[in-house]
This record gives sequence, C-alpha cells and structure tokens, in this order.
Amino acid sequence: MLAVESKSSAAGSSSSRPLPLESGEFMHSREFLRRYERMPQVKKAELIEGVVYMGSPVSTNHAIPDGIIHGWLALYAARNPGVQFMPNATVILDAENTVQPDAFLRRLPEHGGLSRVNEDGYLTGPPELIVEVAASSASIDLRDKRRAYCRNGVREYLVWLVAEARLEWFCLEDDEYRLQLPDAEGALHSRVFPGLRLPVTPLLACDTAKVLEALTDTSR
Repeated sequence: MLAVESKSSAAGSSSSRPLPLESGEFMHSREFLRRYERMPQVKKAELIEGVVYMGSPVSTNHAIPDGIIHGWLALYAARNPGVQFMPNATVILDAENTVQPDAFLRRLPEHGGLSRVNEDGYLTGPPELIVEVAASSASIDLRDKRRAYCRNGVREYLVWLVAEARLEWFCLEDDEYRLQLPDAEGALHSRVFPGLRLPVTPLLACDTAKVLEALTDTSR
C-alpha cells in the first residue's frame, strides 16, 4: 500500500506553486509528476514504490557505459521496424512508480506493444526491455526497481553493475524474474527482440565496436 504523504507533500498539493521534490518523500504518481514538471532544472527524479529519489551528478563511470548501451539499442531499433528506442524517458507504471530508466526498447502498439504515449507525452505501461546502468544505484536497481518492473510486466530487465563488472539480465517467467546465463560464446540474448545479442566480455571492456558488431549476426 502507498504510505501516507508527508506534510510537505500535502502542502504542495494544495498550493498553486508546489514545493520542490525531496528525496525520501512519499506520494502518488500524479503528485510526483505535477511537482517534477515545475522543476525544469532537475534532469532526473523518480518515484519508486511510492518514494521519491532525486538524481545525483553523473560521473564518467556511468556516462561511458550508458553511451554504449544507448548506441547498441539505437542501432537495433534502427534496423527493426516496429521497435522504438528511448533514452532517459519518463515511464508511468502505476500509482507508486514513475521511473526514468537509463534506456529501454518498446514495441509500438500496432506491433503488439503494451506501452502507450498519453496526452501529456509520457509513456504509460511497460516497455518490453528496460536497461539500467548501476554505477551508484545498484541496491535500488536490483531491489525496488526490479520488484516494480516485475510486478508491472516488464518482460526483460538488464542491469549493468559497473563497479562489479557484472551483467544481470532478467526474463519474466510465471510472474517472476529469472536470471538468464550467457551462451557458450559468452553472449546474452533477448527473448523478446530477435537478434538483440549482447557479448558480455566486450561490453564489460567497453569495446563499443564489438558490441555493435554482435547485432549484425541475427542467425544465432
């Protein structure tokens, strides 16, 4: 259940000028977006299981892996009609979870996708694949976000644990996330997007060229 809003949240709700968001506040997705939209200087804030999390400054430890993931997904989407890539877009999952993943792939509705763009320009519903680069947020990404993504039907969830030099790619099976293991060649594969192949060792070494080359072979 969603916890009771703090006094500062309640005050913000009744004011024509909402109070700034603060980490640790409890609120509904509607209130979160209302206040977030009044903070254009803030590049990232999320509501995860009813709790506000404010973004921190982005170091190269996050930015470099993030850029590789963006290139990998963008290239795949460019080659596959009906698939859309989005970086750092706000996604409304439910009343307690309005998130801003590092990247995701979605099938367009006319190609069987479950997510939609609402009248305010936000995505609602689960993208098919979400990717998080966890340079400083591993505990959140692997606990609260993982639970929220699973419950809301995100079919695949990939987490790059930068500090641990490790990848975890979860697939939704029987309403639970199950971790998939690399194949004999050390690659992970999407079960939703044919040909979306990720060679683990080159990725962890930030070898962008080899990561992108893996997308050219869709016969594996």
